[in-house]
This record gives sequence, structure tokens and C-alpha cells, in this order.
Amino acid sequence: MHAQDPAAQSLIDLGKRYWLPVYRPRDVVLDHGKGARVWDTQGREYVDFGAGIAVNALGHQDPELLEALTTQAGKLWHTSNVFYSEPALHLAEELVNASGFAERVFFCNSGTEANEAAIKLVRKWASAQGREAAKRVIVTFRGSFHGRTLAAVTATAQPKYQEGYEPLPGGFRYLDFNDVAQLEAAFAHGDVAAVMLEPVQGEGGVLPAAPGFIQRVRELCDEHDALLVLDEIQCGMGRTGTLFAYVQDGVRPDIVTLAKALGCGFPIGAMLAGPKVAEVMQFGAHGTTFGGNPLAAAVARVALRKLSAPELLANVARQSQALRDGVARIHASLNLFEEVRGRGLMLGAVLNEAHKGKAGSILDFAAANGLLVLQAGPDVLRFVPALNITDADVAEGLVRLEAALKAYLAA
Repeated sequence: MHAQDPAAQSLIDLGKRYWLPVYRPRDVVLDHGKGARVWDTQGREYVDFGAGIAVNALGHQDPELLEALTTQAGKLWHTSNVFYSEPALHLAEELVNASGFAERVFFCNSGTEANEAAIKLVRKWASAQGREAAKRVIVTFRGSFHGRTLAAVTATAQPKYQEGYEPLPGGFRYLDFNDVAQLEAAFAHGDVAAVMLEPVQGEGGVLPAAPGFIQRVRELCDEHDALLVLDEIQCGMGRTGTLFAYVQDGVRPDIVTLAKALGCGFPIGAMLAGPKVAEVMQFGAHGTTFGGNPLAAAVARVALRKLSAPELLANVARQSQALRDGVARIHASLNLFEEVRGRGLMLGAVLNEAHKGKAGSILDFAAANGLLVLQAGPDVLRFVPALNITDADVAEGLVRLEAALKAYLAA
């Protein structure tokens, strides 16, 4: 990494002194951004291939998002759900219409909260059907990531996120992702209330559902009167090339959770409920102080409109191919990767055997060469840039990626 000037180092020292040490950020203090570029407090510029973990889907300082936020900020910041406010009402209608399956929406503030609401809705639905507690099992998949609250982290079938938080809530069953035989066997117990999955696993290594897998999940849910819950917190809102990722899998879910790009940087989450579950939760069954906040909803309305635009989705396809081609060119000369997988602008470059476990180190070299990129586990570089990223920014990012990888190999 670059040497820090005293002002930047003093800021970093504040984080190390006062933040609960659950994060290990790079020693960079970001200051401002524009489009797919960001600058740190020392004036260094970076191409942003991480977009705040797939959040800043329209880049930084999009003028229409900024206008929506500032206009609403001059009117009303917060009401609570004791009263109606206009932005959240329109946003709910627009999400229902865009989804093609949902009838109602629950707003919250994060992806974890959206998944927590989905888990509670599954259990409430099963209870209303008269199913005893032992027959309200939710099936999830190894490698998944559904959040950090106690139920969501239990749904997350990765022990590293659960260690030390026992006893965990019961009623979850873990299967291998894309394993149809395990899936069919899981339903044989007669106790499954829902299957919850990401159409493209994010933290688990940017791993897409295999062709036909989610359709088989849907069939089994229908046969056994269970719900299909899709976590599109990272892969939704245009990220994979369609507004909702499940469109590519040819299914109608019962519940979908959203967050991240829905607010393009302003915190908001949403749970979309289809006809089987839309009326299950009645007055007092769930709630949130800040969910449906007028500021967040005003921004999300603009984000939803722009992320639905055919021109933007066409750009996702074009830049996805440009990134794939660029990584393939780099690999041809440096021999670093096993494969590039994912959908749209949610791509993972899987390191080959000689470089397993080194993704974190490569991220340091990338930042030192003016590129912000992510990892998805120790073996995968993750590319989730703004969906409106330009040809020039992709090209420059690839130049910097190659320089970073050469520096890594030379170290």
C-alpha cells in the first residue's frame, strides 16, 4: 500500500481505536466519488470494481439520485409507520408491478432484515397452516450468505459465520448447492416449509444456480406445499442482466428479498410477498422503526426506474463480456485463473491451484495500483462494478488489474 500522510493515518488510527474490531479495512480513507471512480483523502484516484459490495449500482453521485435525496430531505426525513408517507407508497406499488409475482411489500433497512422478515414469514405461514414446530424446516445451501442476525446467520450455511454464536435457532437444514439428489432427499422427511437460496451465491464464491436447478426447487416446493424464497440482495436489481435474477431461471417465487442496489447506496431493504403469503402477517406481526423511510424510498424509486431501463441492462451484458474477455487476456499471459463464473456484472475469477488462498493479498496490490476490487472467499476475485460503468472505465480497470497481478507475481 501507499505510505500514508499524517492526516490519513490519524483517521485510520481513529478506526483502529474506536470501531469494534469486526472489520479489517484496507488502509485507505475514501473521500469522494464520481461515476465509477473514487478518490481518497490524499487525492489518489481508483477505478471502482467493487461498488460498495454491489450497492452503488449507478456509481457515485448520480445526479438523479442526488436530486431525489435532496428534494425529499427538504420535505420530510422520517415519519415511522404510525403514518403514511408518499415515497414508500409509490415504491411499494412500483416494486409489485415490476416483480410480476408479488402482491405486498415489507420495507426495512438492510438485506439481513429482509431475510429475517422472510424467515419469520415462512414460519408464520407454516404455523397458520397448522404445522407443528418440527415441520417448519427451512432448507438452505452450503456456501450461502443470508445475513448476520441470529436467524439469518443460521440460514447462512457457513460455519465460519456461526462460530461462537451457539446455541443457534433450530429448524434449518443444509444441502450442497446445485445437488438435485440431496434436494429431493430433503423433502422426503415431510417437514420442509421452505427452500431459501441465492440465484447466484455471492459470498460463497460467485456461484450461479445450475441450469434447471431452481426450476426443480420450484417443482418440489409445489409438490410438497412449501415456499420458494429467493435472496436477491446481491444478485437482484439488474446485477445479473435482468431486473430480477429469477427471470433467467424461469420461476415464480413466493418471497424475494432485496437490498444493496435497491437504494444505490442509501440503506433500504425490502421483502416481496407473493399471493400464498401476502396476507399471513397481520397487524402487530412484525415491524420496524425506520423501514420505508421517506429518504430511502425516494432514492429507491429513482434507482428502480433507472435499473429497469433496457439501455442499462444492455450495458450490463456488454461490460460483462468485456470483463470476461479482459480477464481471459490477462490469464493467457499470467496463468492465474481456473475460470470466470457468474452472471452479468456479478463475476468471480477463480484462482488456480498455485494461487489458492491469495485473493486477499491480490486486493492489496490492486488498491496500490488504483483499483478497488473484492474477494468472495480466499480463492475468488469478485467484480461487481456499477451497472452503468463506461467502456473507458472497464478498460482502465483491466489495465490496473493486470499491473496489480504482475506486481503480486513479482513480490
